[in-house]
Amino acid sequence: MTKGRAKIPLEINADNAIRLAREGNSEAFSYLYNLNVTRIYNYIFYRIGSEDDAEDVTSRVFYRAFDHIKTYEDKGIPFSAWLYRIAHNLIANWHRDRQRRKEVPLDDQPEMPHRVDLPETWIEKKQEMDLLMKGMRRLAPDRQQLILLKYLEDLSNAEIAVIMGRTEGAIKSLYHRALLALKDEMVKIGYESTESKGMEE
Repeated sequence: MTKGRAKIPLEINADNAIRLAREGNSEAFSYLYNLNVTRIYNYIFYRIGSEDDAEDVTSRVFYRAFDHIKTYEDKGIPFSAWLYRIAHNLIANWHRDRQRRKEVPLDDQPEMPHRVDLPETWIEKKQEMDLLMKGMRRLAPDRQQLILLKYLEDLSNAEIAVIMGRTEGAIKSLYHRALLALKDEMVKIGYESTESKGMEE
Protein backbone atom coordinates (compact mmCIF):
# COMPACT_ATOMS: atom_id res chain seq x y z
CA MET A 1 0.00 0.00 0.00
CA THR A 2 1.40 3.34 -1.01
CA LYS A 3 1.28 5.96 1.68
CA GLY A 4 0.31 9.49 0.73
CA ARG A 5 2.94 12.13 1.01
CA ALA A 6 2.78 14.35 4.06
CA LYS A 7 1.55 17.82 3.21
CA ILE A 8 4.33 20.34 3.52
CA PRO A 9 3.23 23.42 5.46
CA LEU A 10 3.11 26.47 3.24
CA GLU A 11 5.62 29.13 4.21
CA ILE A 12 3.87 32.42 4.84
CA ASN A 13 5.69 35.55 3.74
CA ALA A 14 5.03 39.11 2.64
CA ASP A 15 4.29 37.98 -0.92
CA ASN A 16 1.52 35.50 -0.14
CA ALA A 17 0.17 36.53 3.28
CA ILE A 18 -2.67 38.70 1.97
CA ARG A 19 -3.83 36.10 -0.55
CA LEU A 20 -3.76 33.34 2.03
CA ALA A 21 -5.55 35.49 4.61
CA ARG A 22 -8.29 36.22 2.09
CA GLU A 23 -8.63 32.47 1.57
CA GLY A 24 -9.25 32.01 5.30
CA ASN A 25 -5.76 31.13 6.51
CA SER A 26 -5.67 32.38 10.11
CA GLU A 27 -1.90 31.98 10.35
CA ALA A 28 -1.51 34.33 7.38
CA PHE A 29 -3.68 36.92 9.10
CA SER A 30 -1.58 36.51 12.26
CA TYR A 31 1.47 37.23 10.11
CA LEU A 32 -0.16 40.45 8.85
CA TYR A 33 -1.14 41.34 12.40
CA ASN A 34 2.40 40.97 13.73
CA LEU A 35 3.73 42.92 10.76
CA ASN A 36 1.47 45.93 11.35
CA VAL A 37 0.22 46.01 14.94
CA THR A 38 2.98 48.22 16.39
CA ARG A 39 2.68 51.00 13.84
CA ILE A 40 -1.13 50.94 13.97
CA TYR A 41 -1.08 51.07 17.77
CA ASN A 42 1.40 53.97 17.78
CA TYR A 43 -0.75 55.89 15.32
CA ILE A 44 -3.89 55.32 17.38
CA PHE A 45 -2.12 56.15 20.66
CA TYR A 46 -0.97 59.50 19.31
CA ARG A 47 -4.49 60.37 18.11
CA ILE A 48 -6.23 59.18 21.29
CA GLY A 49 -3.73 59.68 24.09
CA SER A 50 -4.83 56.80 26.32
CA GLU A 51 -2.94 53.52 26.42
CA ASP A 52 -6.00 51.50 27.44
CA ASP A 53 -8.24 53.06 24.80
CA ALA A 54 -5.51 52.78 22.17
CA GLU A 55 -5.18 49.08 22.90
CA ASP A 56 -8.95 48.65 22.67
CA VAL A 57 -9.22 50.54 19.37
CA THR A 58 -6.23 48.65 17.97
CA SER A 59 -7.94 45.36 18.80
CA ARG A 60 -11.10 46.55 17.08
CA VAL A 61 -9.10 47.55 13.99
CA PHE A 62 -7.79 44.03 13.57
CA TYR A 63 -11.11 42.39 14.47
CA ARG A 64 -12.76 44.46 11.75
CA ALA A 65 -9.96 43.69 9.32
CA PHE A 66 -10.30 39.98 10.05
CA ASP A 67 -14.06 40.12 9.50
CA HIS A 68 -13.65 41.88 6.14
CA ILE A 69 -10.38 40.43 4.86
CA LYS A 70 -12.19 38.32 2.25
CA THR A 71 -13.53 41.48 0.62
CA TYR A 72 -10.15 43.25 0.63
CA GLU A 73 -9.11 44.43 -2.83
CA ASP A 74 -5.49 44.96 -3.79
CA LYS A 75 -5.38 48.42 -5.37
CA GLY A 76 -1.63 48.62 -5.63
CA ILE A 77 -1.01 50.27 -2.26
CA PRO A 78 0.34 48.66 0.93
CA PHE A 79 -2.02 46.56 3.04
CA SER A 80 -1.22 48.86 5.95
CA ALA A 81 -3.08 51.71 4.20
CA TRP A 82 -6.27 49.68 4.53
CA LEU A 83 -5.59 49.18 8.24
CA TYR A 84 -4.91 52.89 8.70
CA ARG A 85 -8.23 53.63 6.98
CA ILE A 86 -10.05 51.36 9.43
CA ALA A 87 -8.18 53.00 12.31
CA HIS A 88 -9.06 56.44 10.95
CA ASN A 89 -12.78 55.59 11.04
CA LEU A 90 -12.65 54.06 14.50
CA ILE A 91 -10.69 57.00 15.90
CA ALA A 92 -13.30 59.37 14.46
CA ASN A 93 -15.99 57.33 16.20
CA TRP A 94 -14.00 57.44 19.44
CA HIS A 95 -13.76 61.23 19.34
CA ARG A 96 -17.41 61.63 18.41
CA ASP A 97 -18.43 59.45 21.35
CA ARG A 98 -16.54 61.70 23.75
CA GLN A 99 -17.25 64.98 21.92
CA ARG A 100 -13.85 66.35 22.70
CA ARG A 101 -10.27 65.96 21.62
CA LYS A 102 -7.76 64.62 24.12
CA GLU A 103 -4.07 65.55 23.77
CA VAL A 104 -1.16 63.43 24.92
CA PRO A 105 1.05 65.19 27.49
CA LEU A 106 4.69 65.14 26.47
CA ASP A 107 5.53 63.29 29.68
CA ASP A 108 3.32 60.41 28.51
CA GLN A 109 5.17 59.91 25.24
CA PRO A 110 7.03 56.59 24.95
CA GLU A 111 10.66 57.10 25.89
CA MET A 112 13.78 55.51 24.50
CA PRO A 113 15.44 52.99 26.84
CA HIS A 114 17.44 54.78 29.53
CA ARG A 115 21.14 55.11 28.91
CA VAL A 116 23.73 56.44 31.36
CA ASP A 117 25.62 58.46 28.75
CA LEU A 118 23.32 59.87 26.09
CA PRO A 119 25.11 61.32 23.04
CA GLU A 120 24.59 65.05 22.66
CA THR A 121 23.19 64.58 19.16
CA TRP A 122 20.57 62.14 20.48
CA ILE A 123 19.51 64.64 23.15
CA GLU A 124 19.16 67.38 20.54
CA LYS A 125 17.05 65.14 18.30
CA LYS A 126 14.86 64.14 21.25
CA GLN A 127 14.29 67.79 22.14
CA GLU A 128 13.44 68.62 18.54
CA MET A 129 10.98 65.72 18.38
CA ASP A 130 9.29 66.86 21.59
CA LEU A 131 8.88 70.36 20.15
CA LEU A 132 7.62 68.92 16.87
CA MET A 133 4.98 66.86 18.69
CA LYS A 134 3.95 69.87 20.75
CA GLY A 135 3.60 71.99 17.62
CA MET A 136 1.63 69.30 15.80
CA ARG A 137 -0.91 69.08 18.61
CA ARG A 138 -1.75 72.74 18.10
CA LEU A 139 -2.97 72.04 14.55
CA ALA A 140 -6.43 71.05 13.35
CA PRO A 141 -7.05 67.27 13.60
CA ASP A 142 -6.88 66.63 9.84
CA ARG A 143 -3.56 68.48 9.57
CA GLN A 144 -2.19 66.56 12.54
CA GLN A 145 -3.19 63.30 10.95
CA LEU A 146 -1.68 64.18 7.58
CA ILE A 147 1.69 65.23 8.99
CA LEU A 148 1.76 62.18 11.24
CA LEU A 149 1.14 59.83 8.31
CA LYS A 150 3.45 61.66 5.92
CA TYR A 151 6.39 62.49 8.17
CA LEU A 152 6.39 59.91 10.94
CA GLU A 153 4.86 56.95 9.06
CA ASP A 154 6.51 57.86 5.72
CA LEU A 155 3.39 57.10 3.67
CA SER A 156 2.88 58.33 0.12
CA ASN A 157 0.20 60.80 -0.96
CA ALA A 158 -1.67 57.93 -2.63
CA GLU A 159 -1.70 55.89 0.59
CA ILE A 160 -2.77 58.87 2.69
CA ALA A 161 -5.52 59.69 0.19
CA VAL A 162 -7.01 56.23 0.74
CA ILE A 163 -6.76 56.56 4.52
CA MET A 164 -8.31 60.02 4.68
CA GLY A 165 -10.82 59.50 1.88
CA ARG A 166 -9.51 62.34 -0.29
CA THR A 167 -7.85 62.75 -3.66
CA GLU A 168 -4.07 62.83 -4.04
CA GLY A 169 -4.32 66.46 -5.19
CA ALA A 170 -6.26 67.41 -2.08
CA ILE A 171 -3.72 65.65 0.12
CA LYS A 172 -0.81 67.46 -1.52
CA SER A 173 -2.53 70.83 -1.09
CA LEU A 174 -3.48 70.11 2.53
CA TYR A 175 0.05 68.90 3.29
CA HIS A 176 1.65 72.16 2.19
CA ARG A 177 -0.90 74.20 4.15
CA ALA A 178 -0.31 71.98 7.16
CA LEU A 179 3.45 72.52 6.93
CA LEU A 180 3.02 76.30 6.84
CA ALA A 181 0.71 76.13 9.85
CA LEU A 182 3.13 73.85 11.69
CA LYS A 183 6.06 76.20 11.06
CA ASP A 184 4.02 79.06 12.48
CA GLU A 185 3.17 77.04 15.58
CA MET A 186 6.79 75.96 16.00
CA VAL A 187 7.85 79.61 16.05
CA LYS A 188 5.20 80.37 18.66
CA ILE A 189 6.53 77.69 21.01
CA GLY A 190 10.12 78.84 20.61
CA TYR A 191 11.59 76.60 17.92
CA GLU A 192 14.49 78.62 16.49
CA SER A 193 15.18 76.69 13.28
CA THR A 194 13.75 78.20 10.11
CA GLU A 195 13.42 74.84 8.40
CA SER A 196 11.60 71.64 9.18
CA LYS A 197 14.27 69.24 7.97
CA GLY A 198 13.22 66.16 6.09
CA MET A 199 9.59 67.24 5.74
CA GLU A 200 9.66 68.69 2.24
CA GLU A 201 8.83 66.40 -0.66
